[in-house]
Amino acid sequence: MNPINLGGRAIAFSSLLIATHVAFASDITHLEQKILKLETSVEQIQNRTTEKIRSNDLNVKHKPDFDIQLYGSVRADFSYQTDGGDAPRLYNQINTVPLEGSALSSDIFKSTLAASRLGMDIKSESNHVAGKLEFDFLGGINADQFRIRHAYLTYDQWLIGQTWSNFAMPDFMPETIDGLGYVGGSVRRFMQLRHTWSLGSQTALVSALEDSKDAQTYTRLPALTLRLNQKFDHGKGLISIRTLATEKRTASDETFSWGIGLGTKYQINPETELKMDYYHVNGDSSFVAWTNPGIAINPVTNDIVEKNEFNSLALGVTYKYSPKLRGTWGYGYMSFSDNQRYRQNFTNEGRINKNLWQSWVNMMYNPTRPVTFGMEYVYGKRETFQNKQGLDNRLNLVAIYSF
Repeated sequence: MNPINLGGRAIAFSSLLIATHVAFASDITHLEQKILKLETSVEQIQNRTTEKIRSNDLNVKHKPDFDIQLYGSVRADFSYQTDGGDAPRLYNQINTVPLEGSALSSDIFKSTLAASRLGMDIKSESNHVAGKLEFDFLGGINADQFRIRHAYLTYDQWLIGQTWSNFAMPDFMPETIDGLGYVGGSVRRFMQLRHTWSLGSQTALVSALEDSKDAQTYTRLPALTLRLNQKFDHGKGLISIRTLATEKRTASDETFSWGIGLGTKYQINPETELKMDYYHVNGDSSFVAWTNPGIAINPVTNDIVEKNEFNSLALGVTYKYSPKLRGTWGYGYMSFSDNQRYRQNFTNEGRINKNLWQSWVNMMYNPTRPVTFGMEYVYGKRETFQNKQGLDNRLNLVAIYSF
């Protein structure tokens, strides 16, 4: 074979190898770039997904002009009572705890998941219309059945539906673990029609017609409640003055009942907040918790014999030890008028109380944003008009996961 031809072929073959290698290397580089872009996209998607999970906001697009935000909590409550209520439910029973000499409710452990809840906030893009639905499982006599907590809609300054009472609300109660709160506070929710007037940047007047129910009476008209809110000290403090007017009726009689309330809270510094709530009520037992029956009724004629009258006070301070740890001390007291005509209509005077009080201290720990652990000790007494006493002596624990 001609050496020249052989050399030419070698050169051509080498050139082909070089070209193939260059093309292959180019393909490899192009493929590596695509893989890198794909890895970057996957990482970005993972980061966005993680941020959405961390945000604790579940937004569901219902219609083009409405947003639905889901929220809720899984809550486990535990209680060990040395003395306390004899009803199966775990939460506060101070007005009916067994009187001295009874051991029926001593040394009992209770637990429940019934305070777990699920809710949704519904908002329109125009912000003129909104609504709320919220549920838990504290319904029924034993506080273990499904119930509606809040269900209402708002339009501008109007609200219609069920939510916190305009007269008796939890805003000024010192923080507690107990799902029903303690003496001096109230967590009532009623069906109502409410309107809010803005009287400036620091002042608001809220009026409501509320369908307050009790086991004794009925009404022709809903209760009228008024609330005046006034901020002070550059928004660090809030004071609320409230009034109540309602009718109580039986099959053969009727009477007028009324009440006043005064609540305040003040942020002394970033770590310390004070709260106080006071009520004076005549003839009603539907708005403020733990009271005696609002009226005494003659069992034969159904006439209203006399009305119950009481004063109640709750006060407390919450201190933040760190961004993750806070604690509260609170005290509540309720005193009832000693009215002989009222008392004579109760064959069992152990049902009605002369006074009630409770004091509690708790610690709440948030190791991470969705999780809260709490521990609380509460001690209290009830005293009847025969000077008999019943004790409430409990240790409460709670674990909450919020979403």
